[in-house]
Amino acid sequence: MRPRSMMLFAVFAAAATGSRLGAQAADAKANYDENCRKCHGVRGTPPKTMKEKFPKIATFDAKFLETHSVDSMVKVLTKGKNDDMKSFKEKMSPAELKAVAEYVHELQKAKP
Repeated sequence: MRPRSMMLFAVFAAAATGSRLGAQAADAKANYDENCRKCHGVRGTPPKTMKEKFPKIATFDAKFLETHSVDSMVKVLTKGKNDDMKSFKEKMSPAELKAVAEYVHELQKAKP
């Protein structure tokens, strides 16, 4: 392959990867909004009604995220937790579950 062809290939490959990562982030937000937001809130703080209904509901604050890795969150999303949180393994693929867990970790960074 000629140097110019190699450079063009690298640019297109990087662009394709970047757009795919952007799409994954958008999908993670969409999946969070569809499946998690009602109970855990837009930015990871459950609404008052959910706190009253489920007193042990997780708030995705810095303390929670320090003690809950992406992998541990994927496990909860996959298996559910007690009777309070159902499993989402039938609604999202393993890759989508991981992307949502990563998105939750990003929510804390985005808080003002």
